[in-house]
Amino acid sequence: MALKPGPKVVVLGAVHGNERCGAQAIAQVVDELAAGAFCIERGVLTMVPVTNPYAYQQRTRQGDRNLNRNLRVSAEPTDYEDQIANVLCPLLDAHDVLLDLHSFHTPGQPFTMVGPTNNTGTLEPFQHSQEEERLVAHLGPRRVVEGWMDVYARGVQRRQQAQASANAALLDTGYGIGTSEYMRSRGGYGVTLECGQHDDPDAVGVAYRAIRQTLALLGLTSLALKPPESDFQVLRLEDVVDREHNDDHFAQPWKSFDPVVAGQVIGLRHDGREVTAPADGFVVFPNPGALPGNEWFYFARSSARSIG
Repeated sequence: MALKPGPKVVVLGAVHGNERCGAQAIAQVVDELAAGAFCIERGVLTMVPVTNPYAYQQRTRQGDRNLNRNLRVSAEPTDYEDQIANVLCPLLDAHDVLLDLHSFHTPGQPFTMVGPTNNTGTLEPFQHSQEEERLVAHLGPRRVVEGWMDVYARGVQRRQQAQASANAALLDTGYGIGTSEYMRSRGGYGVTLECGQHDDPDAVGVAYRAIRQTLALLGLTSLALKPPESDFQVLRLEDVVDREHNDDHFAQPWKSFDPVVAGQVIGLRHDGREVTAPADGFVVFPNPGALPGNEWFYFARSSARSIG
């Protein structure tokens, strides 16, 4: 905390326990602050290197459940992540801006997840899209993904209609709410930065640069601000496809953002049914080890939205 007023910024690492680049990058920044390499001159900076200690210790994505879904305060917590959420949500409430550092399991380039444009709708009303886009433009990655809550609502509606999932959480309309969505619902704004593949050593550098850029952009420090990126590729999530059976398998070892053409086979169901691309687009977050009833992959298309 600085003596001069300014934004209250929170940086999270290891919301998922097997995504360790954020924790390592935060440790580097803490060391620099301790050594006096720079200081916080305005506002408040809170950094949580390991948000989910149980999952982090196990090197697993989650403990009892996915902390970054259905994030809210529970009057009667029933699992470990509920208990974490009861601490994490008030922490987010006390801040204005969130940078949440993640990684992914298949190879691919870093990208950011951005919220909706300003709106007064019922799904995700929001009034800070310009500030959020400005932050995204300075973080480094040129690939940006939108449409998170829309696609989650579509997935929940499909599961409810099919009554295909025995997991009540996957049928909850709040299932898509993670850290950034919670932050927006409380009047702030937040960006989820996917820094690279879990074990890619470059992912730590992506996270480290993003922290310093955030602090410089928002005026918490006098660190030099590097100029924003340009030529962004903006994609919009259009759908989520669940895995139905353990024997469902992909037609090839997809990587996130691999392009597909309309009608191309993405995967095969256990009974031989083909799962095909509904249009020209991209496979996002393919998870060959997804549990039945859970998200198998997402489908995205190019968006007309501009960043920067």
